[in-house]
Amino acid sequence: MRQSTYLKMGLNMLVHSKLRSWLTIIGIVIGIGSVVGILSLGDAMQEQVQSRLAEMDLTKITISPGYTKASSNMPGPSGMRGSSTDVELTDDDIEALQGLDGIQYIAGQISGSESVIYAAQNATLSITGVDPQVWKYMTTLKTQSGRLLEPADKYVAVIGSGVASGVYDQEIGVNQVITVNAKAVRVVGILEEEGGRGDRSIYMPIDGAVNLLDDAEEGVYDSITVKAKSEDLVDELMENIVDKLMVSRHIIQEDDRDFSVTASKSMAESVTEMTSSMTLFLGAIAAVSLLVGAVGIANTMFTSVLEKTKEIGTMKAIGAKNRDILMIFLFNSAMVGLVGGILGDILGAFVSTLFPMLGMTMMRGRGSGSSGIYLAPDLMAFGLLLAVLIGVISGVVPAYRASKLKPVDALRYE
Repeated sequence: MRQSTYLKMGLNMLVHSKLRSWLTIIGIVIGIGSVVGILSLGDAMQEQVQSRLAEMDLTKITISPGYTKASSNMPGPSGMRGSSTDVELTDDDIEALQGLDGIQYIAGQISGSESVIYAAQNATLSITGVDPQVWKYMTTLKTQSGRLLEPADKYVAVIGSGVASGVYDQEIGVNQVITVNAKAVRVVGILEEEGGRGDRSIYMPIDGAVNLLDDAEEGVYDSITVKAKSEDLVDELMENIVDKLMVSRHIIQEDDRDFSVTASKSMAESVTEMTSSMTLFLGAIAAVSLLVGAVGIANTMFTSVLEKTKEIGTMKAIGAKNRDILMIFLFNSAMVGLVGGILGDILGAFVSTLFPMLGMTMMRGRGSGSSGIYLAPDLMAFGLLLAVLIGVISGVVPAYRASKLKPVDALRYE
């Protein structure tokens, strides 16, 4: 027989067993729809993460007061250790680290919340004091108007886009003045919108911020930021920073450590691994429904062989070979998978459109260029091929048993 004949007879079997076949197809539709929808969601999440990581400075290392083993990125067993929150980072720590190889820039910064007045309106906003000598070389923030801080600045500020246009009734522009703790501060720059807390933050030189923030002291920092010369040096530099600070702060035991060292690079790797693991986990759950669908196809094919036993005997009596019977049933099971795959892709696309409605509008699909989940063509093709493959595999045993029936036994079957 020709392959077109196999296809025609397999399609005929599918059409003339409507209810049973469609019940079987529903199982494949649910399985493929779940897998395609979840993988699409995982793709969108990973692309969003990669997009955010591309904007991050992966050479940045942050030193903070207090220490828990769980928050450390350094190698070693996880678990909570002693922590301390009353320790301080000072100029002595910066001086101790300045001689380390691999450091491009190092600076301390302070932060706090203060009442900020503009146009007779009052709002409590986050203020960060940074070193204007190096800040513009260490930050990834960009201005939409005005400029970043310069070394000669003191009572000036760079504000987030949310502060400029979303806090007060009147929009704040460059060179306009805000009041912090009764001190006039001139706005010299407005940052581009980022979509996070940074949009409602104010950055100013640390010398000025020390005089405006409560509890701030000169030479005492809430954190110290280090910029490595390259991303490849980050891991080694983190170890050297820990060793140097342990010595300079006269800490002998790891349990007595009172500072934490974290790197943007390590955080980025952790987020990427977590996203991949979550996608695989959800995909594995969805794959269970595919297994159920495969069992359904096999059951349908076994039933079909029993129902068509006499027809198989007749075909063999007029010259059909074992291979012909095998291929007819395989084509039939493949078409069950194909129809299930097509409808499953449609279901997956529909499920993907629901994700933005469930609060996932921040995700973007591959090549979509707009908010929402985008179902990639290669993912749809994967779902289709997977459905056909499952159909063929599920039909192998029933088709083989049908092909091995003896004509005499098949014709006698009741």
